[in-house]
Amino acid sequence: MYHHHRIQIKPPTLSSLFSPKCPLRLPLLPSTSRPNKAPIRASLPPPSSSSSGPAQTLISLLRSVPDWADAVQERGMQKKRSLYTHLNWRDHRSSLRHLRHLLSSLSSRVILSLVPPVLFFTAFAAAIAAYNSALLLHLLPDFLPLLRASTLPYQLTAPALALLLVFRTEASYARFVDGKKAWTNVIAATHDFARQVAAIVVDNADDFPIKHALLQYIAAFPVALKCHVLYGSDIRRDLQHMLEVDDLAVVMNSKHRPHCIIEFISQSIRLLKLEDSRRNVLESKISCFHEGIGICEQLMGIPIPLSYTRLTSRFLVLWHLTLPIILWDDCQWIVVPATFISAASLFCIEEVGVLIEEPFPMLALDELCQKAHTDIQEAITTGNLIHARLVAKQNSLSEEHSPNGWPNS
Repeated sequence: MYHHHRIQIKPPTLSSLFSPKCPLRLPLLPSTSRPNKAPIRASLPPPSSSSSGPAQTLISLLRSVPDWADAVQERGMQKKRSLYTHLNWRDHRSSLRHLRHLLSSLSSRVILSLVPPVLFFTAFAAAIAAYNSALLLHLLPDFLPLLRASTLPYQLTAPALALLLVFRTEASYARFVDGKKAWTNVIAATHDFARQVAAIVVDNADDFPIKHALLQYIAAFPVALKCHVLYGSDIRRDLQHMLEVDDLAVVMNSKHRPHCIIEFISQSIRLLKLEDSRRNVLESKISCFHEGIGICEQLMGIPIPLSYTRLTSRFLVLWHLTLPIILWDDCQWIVVPATFISAASLFCIEEVGVLIEEPFPMLALDELCQKAHTDIQEAITTGNLIHARLVAKQNSLSEEHSPNGWPNS
């Protein structure tokens, strides 16, 4: 009556032994045939403006101080320098220079650029002094430590910091001297090149236009190199009165403007009707321009090793972060002005080294280029005048003597 079903028991396999007893239930993906429903998102309350407003205002205020200091520094870097005259040297060595420098401190870009770090370390020293004072007055729990330490570590590390700052400033000044020497050679080579062209090339009908254009290219090279090494220079404005419109367009379209000017000079020399010896003399002057470009680009592209700059900066920061703790036992609240004076002095030395590391904004390149252009024009005018005077004198002397060498009666 009852049918007994045979149950076949399968031997367990290896996979069934390690399979979980309770199978995992994964959510099924919706099929493509069913329409997609919009996902249900939990509605989050919008961030309260009362909580984010003061924080953003504080961050913007804290950020505005470094931005202002950087803007002051960049405006100072783009300021045009002037060549010194006798009056400038007299004021430079005046006995009142110390008072004048002190009164102009608030307009110094070096000092204004140091406002963010000096204010930060001074405020940090004030915070350390307030914490220690509150702890000594039992306004804070007694288990908190008093922040003070021995001055021996500072006595041992002070010479190392001094050597770092001295070597940093010395290396930057060496770069400044290299940049000054490079530009001295470029201006001297420009004068010599223009003088050689004016003396060698004859003013005939064929070579006169090429000679005039060649002198323009020679005078334009320092301006092109100046715009190449100074950020924010307007080469079109500086060369529009020195080159023709078509030549200026070729220079503006080139990737390397000084090399383009050199190519103009080289092609102009080839078009002149000169002897090979004289042409070789003129072409040899181009090597001075290439050398100037190489030195300037090397100074621009290769700074002082960054590891040295970072080490000096980190050393200064750690020094002034721990300075209030070191001086607390001896100075108490005097650590605040002491930290201010130390930060203003040491960071100022480091800042001068950073500024003169890029030498070209420190040089009066605009006046050097303008002076070179004026001197070349004056030399050409004076040379033509002297040549005409000597020719007239030679003609007058030849008329005073007879053909047989005896003077006329």
